[in-house]
This record gives sequence, structure tokens and C-alpha cells, in this order.
Amino acid sequence: MSGSEEVIEGTAAAAVARQDGQTERVDYALLDQSLWTAFRNAGDALGYLRAWLALQCRQVPGVRAATVVLGAPGTGPYEPAASWPTEDRPSPALMRAAEEALARQETVLQSAGPANSVLAMPVTVDAALYGCVALQIEGTGAAEATRRLRWGMGWLESLLRREQGARDAALRDRTMRALDFVAIVLGARRFDQACTRLATELARALDCDPVGIGFVRRRRVKVRAVSHSADFGRRMNVIRDIGLAMEEAVDQGDLVHYPLPETWEYRVTRMHEDLAAAHRTGSILTVPMPAGDRLIGAITLERRDRTPFPDETVELVDVIASMVGPILEEKRRNDRSIVTKLFAATGDGIMRLFGPRHAGLKLATVVMAVLVWLGATVTIPFDIGAPARIEGEVQRSVVAPFSGYLATESVRAGETVEEGEILAALNDQDLQLEKLRLETARRQREAEFDQALANRELSTTTILRSQIEQVDAQLALVNEQIARTTIRAPFDGVVVDGDLSQQVGASLDRGQELFKIAPLDSFRVVLEVDERDIALIEPGQPGALRLSSRPTETLTYEITRLTPIAEQRDGRNFFRVEAALESVPDWVSPSMEGAARTAIDERLAVEVWTRRFVAWARLLFWRMAP
Repeated sequence: MSGSEEVIEGTAAAAVARQDGQTERVDYALLDQSLWTAFRNAGDALGYLRAWLALQCRQVPGVRAATVVLGAPGTGPYEPAASWPTEDRPSPALMRAAEEALARQETVLQSAGPANSVLAMPVTVDAALYGCVALQIEGTGAAEATRRLRWGMGWLESLLRREQGARDAALRDRTMRALDFVAIVLGARRFDQACTRLATELARALDCDPVGIGFVRRRRVKVRAVSHSADFGRRMNVIRDIGLAMEEAVDQGDLVHYPLPETWEYRVTRMHEDLAAAHRTGSILTVPMPAGDRLIGAITLERRDRTPFPDETVELVDVIASMVGPILEEKRRNDRSIVTKLFAATGDGIMRLFGPRHAGLKLATVVMAVLVWLGATVTIPFDIGAPARIEGEVQRSVVAPFSGYLATESVRAGETVEEGEILAALNDQDLQLEKLRLETARRQREAEFDQALANRELSTTTILRSQIEQVDAQLALVNEQIARTTIRAPFDGVVVDGDLSQQVGASLDRGQELFKIAPLDSFRVVLEVDERDIALIEPGQPGALRLSSRPTETLTYEITRLTPIAEQRDGRNFFRVEAALESVPDWVSPSMEGAARTAIDERLAVEVWTRRFVAWARLLFWRMAP
């Protein structure tokens, strides 16, 4: 027993003597000085905790028992690290209070019998819960005990910060050393070269011989590199035994150390024992290499002497394996041939499809298989869609009969007219004046003709008769023009185009279109069929039409005529196809637009769905063909 432990035991004995009411005298000044000396000279964390807890119990009046519970910050598990006055298991009352304080992360005060209470205070450093301190106090001095315990917590926090700093420094050192090995692996261009360099550098840095690196293949571990040996084909016995030891560690999914240290959990080490006996090796360490959620291989280190690998070396190799494992796996995959990659990808896909998990992939595969089966076996109607509009079967243009001025207008586009109904009228003032002039000239010629006839001037009468006939012809022309100033509807129908309401008084040219009139009982459908589909359209094919004004009603039609001239509009090429409606509802009128679908035949669903893509691919391959 060390000096500090003797002092602490002395403190415990003094406390027990005080509790039992013994009358022996204890020199508490000397005891306190000894406790502070033990606290100051504590060589490890356990001695520090014991001395600190003993001092706290000396500083807090009425303490009968105490314990310090510590664990991993924030996660646990939390276990008793030091107790007072003895190192036996703390009492149930202390542990109950400690558990409640850890759960609530706040100071807890509980009753522990008559005139006794238990005070448990959590230990937090930088908002992380490290454990708690529990004191069983006699009397009612809980408030004073809380105050003094808070003062003493600073020493405990100092210890925890110092240990955490040491762990962080060790972690940084391991990480930096591990990054050196990562750089070695990344510097190699090939997978086998990376494995050999890693094994050699591990053997040199950790004083091991040999160091082997293996990878799992078909549930067996194959050794890919041995330190200081680029060609290890002649050492087949060594390679086989190392591979078996690696399989033993990979199967257990954990590190294997031979001989097994006393502080380690149980491991199966049969293959490691055989390896040590066959190769006269004193100490063996095998660390599995993870990549993602699976183990891809292992690293085996051997030493000739039986000195076990220290914990720092074990942790370092574990970190190295975790960091280089994914890199080596990626290099191995990249070094495979194209054929091997293809087979591996196929195998991975099959394993995902028929193995556990990946429910989304299985569902998508089933849906795709059903769609493929339906597309390859089920036939659906195949039709061609195209924009369509209604036109009158006979459409008459009403034009200006001669140049003149518009006097009146009576109708606009969309109105229904009857045969002979006045549509518009031209100004006939000039024609009336011309008619008056001609009538005056005729009467003058008639008077001259009568006088020449009375004077029996035959030649003059002949000339005047001719002039009268000429005037009559001109007068008949003027009368016809006057009659034609009134523009009438040629038949019953609807005005498709034309609005002269803003042109009254404006001049009109001869032949200028004024109105378009279509009959009310004779319509045709004009389809704009895409040039990619025109080869499938033939006269006599049926179809269905839905107009924008009545999208819920379907009109049937039959193809009557194809126009063999392509037109272009809105960035697409199309052919004009005419069709006749089987029945014409009373609400149909010219210029209505909609969508038409012309029935072709029944085809496989997959052929209908992929028709456009197949046509595009054929044209593309034809263009690219030499």
C-alpha cells in the first residue's frame, strides 16, 4: 500500500472511530497535512480522486460516506471511481441519488433514514456531463455541504480538464501519424503498390516483422502484401497462416491481440496461437479494416518478443485501418479490368435486388418489370394527334365590285345572314351624276335625230342613231354599277371574316375582300398533321375531335383528303388533311379550334410508347453511319 493510500485509510479509520463514538484521540491537523500531501503528490487519477474525496469529506461536516461516479462525457456508462471511507461498493442510497442526479443533470437531495440525507451533485465541464459526486450527510447541514462541495468541485474539474487535454493531445498525435500513412497510400498509383508501401511503413514505424495486409474475397481473406517483400509467392505457409488469423478477426468483427491482455474482453485466438507457434512469434495484433458499413480486410502485425502491443499502438493501428480502408478499396476497384468491373457491378445489382434491405430498389424493379411485361404483351389503340379547326365546306369571298367609297355596313364577323340580305353599300353619288349626264346626252341626241329625220338627212340620222345606242350602252353600264353598289349575301350562311364598322367613308379598291361567308349546314375539319406522322394517314380513317369551346363533347369524323404540300408555322412542319364530320351539332361554327386524334390500328403498348424515340434514333444512326 502506498503512502497516500495509508493516509486515506487513516482518514477513513478516523471517520469510523468518530462515527462509532470511540474516545481515542486523533491528530486531525497532522491528518489534514498528510491528506494534502497525498493529494499534491498523487501519481495517477485514482490516487488524485481518493485524496480529493477524502479532503472533501474532511471539509464537509457530518459526512458518513461518499462516492465519485465518472464515465465518458455525455454518453457514459458511469461507474464508481472512488469511494470513502472504504473502496467497497457504495451504498444503495448513494447510488440512487447519483443515478437521479445523472438523469436530471442537477443537484439532488434525498432522505436516507432518520437524521440522514444524501446529496448528489453532477460534474459538468464545458456543458458535458462527466459524472457526479454523492455524499451521505448526518444531520441537516445539506446547505453548507452544498456550498463547500461546489468550492471543492474546481479541483475535480481541473483533473478532468487535464485528462481530457491529454486525451485530445494523444488523439491529435494519432491522427497526424495516421495521416502520414494515408499520404503514403494516396501516393501509390496502383493498388498492390499501395498495400506493399503501407505494410512496409507500418513494420518500420511500429517495429514489427512481418506486417500483412489482406482483403476479403468470397468470404475468405486473401493476403495482398507483406512488409519488406514485393514477391511473397515462396512464403505460402506464412501467407496462409496470416490469412487464417485475419479471417478470425474479421469473423469476430473486432481487434484480436495474442496473447490476450488481462484487461481485454474475451476473443477467439486459435488461429493466432497457431500462427505464433508456427512462425515463432511472440505477440500478434490483427485489426479489421472497415469501408462503409462492412469489413473489407485486416492488418496483422507480428513481433518476435512476447511484449504485448501497448494501448497507444493498438489505437493508432485502429485509426490507420479506419482511414486507409476506404482508400485501398477504391484503388482495388479502380485497378480491376473492364470485364471484372462489369461482372462485379452485375453481381452487386443482383445482391441488392435479392438480398436484404433496398426495399425501394425492389419495388422499382417490380414496377419496371410489370411495365415491361404490359408493354410487350398488351395492345392499345394507336392514334395520331394533331391540332384541328372547323371550316365551311364552301367559303365565299364577297369583294368590292369596283373602286369607290364605303357608304354603310350592316353585318360583322360571326353574324348569320340570309340570301340576298344587304351586307354593305358603296357611295353611288358619282354614278348618279354620270347617269344624269348620260340621260341628258341621250335626250339631246334624240332631238337631233328627230330634226335630221324631218329634214330627210339620212347620213346624219345614221350617225345620231349610233350615238344614241352608244349612250344607251353607257347608261346600262352605269345602271348596273348603281345596282351593284348594294352588296348582298350570296346564300344563307355565317360571316366568317369581315368587319367594316371602322371603315365607313374609306376608299375601296376593286376586288378588295370585304367579307367571307360560309354555309350553315356544310362543314369540314382541317387537321395539321406533323410530317413525322403523315405517312400513317390515309383517306377513310376515322377519328375523334374535341373543340376548345366544348372540351367534354366528342365529334367523329372521317379523313377525306390529304394535301401533298407541307406548310410551316410556329417552328414545325405539317401537312393539311381534310376530314368530314359524321354529324354536325347546331353549336358548331367555322373557325372553332381543338384537338383531333385519328385512329390508325391496334399496336403493342411498348411500340406506341417508344415510337418517337425509335424514329429519332434511326435517323440519328443513319446520319452518323459512314
